[in-house]
Amino acid sequence: MSLLPPEDEGDGVEVAWEDQQRINTFSKLNNRLTDIQDLLKVKNEEKEYYDDLSTELELADEDDNQPILYKLGDSFFHLNLKDARRQLKSDLKKYDSEIEQLENKKTDCEKGMKDLKVQLYAKFGKQINLETGP
Repeated sequence: MSLLPPEDEGDGVEVAWEDQQRINTFSKLNNRLTDIQDLLKVKNEEKEYYDDLSTELELADEDDNQPILYKLGDSFFHLNLKDARRQLKSDLKKYDSEIEQLENKKTDCEKGMKDLKVQLYAKFGKQINLETGP
């Protein structure tokens, strides 16, 4: 008994060990891609907060000697405006670097998945579904 419609059943291509390894690799890449996309979303949101802070610091009055409460890790420090701007610039560079690395990893995963899709669809056709979520 089969759950597939007769036109989609195909000729019952046997799954070789190498094919199973490709399927497993595709699954691992897909999971890694999802994790990277989630992390990218978080990093981009955090960078957006820093961009907003940068705008606020640009509008700050340099004659005002009020210390700025700046968060580093889990602690807050009082910094003068010049030091806060310098630290913010450093933090923005760090986020840009992290985002770039994640984008590169995302591209590598997508390329690997595309290559595996070509190989697996060539052998299994409609008998395999390698479509990923949204």
